[in-house]
Amino acid sequence: MAKTVLSMSMSLDGFIAGPDDGRPGSFGSGGERLHAWLGEGPDLRPPDAPSQVVFDELLATGAVLTGRRTGDFVDYWGGDHHDGVPIFVPTHRPPAENRHERVHFVADGIESCVAQAKAAAGDRDVLVHGAVTAQSCLRAGVLDVLEIQLVPVLLGRGKLLFDGLEPEQRELDLVRTLEAPGVLLLRYEVRR
Repeated sequence: MAKTVLSMSMSLDGFIAGPDDGRPGSFGSGGERLHAWLGEGPDLRPPDAPSQVVFDELLATGAVLTGRRTGDFVDYWGGDHHDGVPIFVPTHRPPAENRHERVHFVADGIESCVAQAKAAAGDRDVLVHGAVTAQSCLRAGVLDVLEIQLVPVLLGRGKLLFDGLEPEQRELDLVRTLEAPGVLLLRYEVRR
């Protein structure tokens, strides 16, 4: 059964982007450091390297769920995040025009958006992008896994992953820890 998997590179102090991340395609000032764990690309990483294993798992997903802000920043990956999988966007106001065939704007709530993404993914997982979307999924009880790439840097300011999340305790189970140069790859399941 498909699971929703948030994948996020994060600084030790909880930031997922540096300050001034408002430019399209920008990780903000210093935010590019959060993605250095990806290295120089798959051609230079051994196939069994922990960072490659995590990256390959993320690209084995069957659908993508992204927030509107994240999607707009990257122009919805040109309508093709990877391997032609459908992209679902929870929104209160779908755009008047949708230029991408594989991008689906869903206006009837996060639960419906997740259900549609899971149905499209079949037996593969749904990759979740965006802090606000992740928080919405947590609130609704439809986020299953957090895949956090914890980078040993303190950004000090920027965009926090869980900024604005209500002060409600949510239990997570650590199910995997991998180490790679410059990153600790943590996988948590949301306890139900």
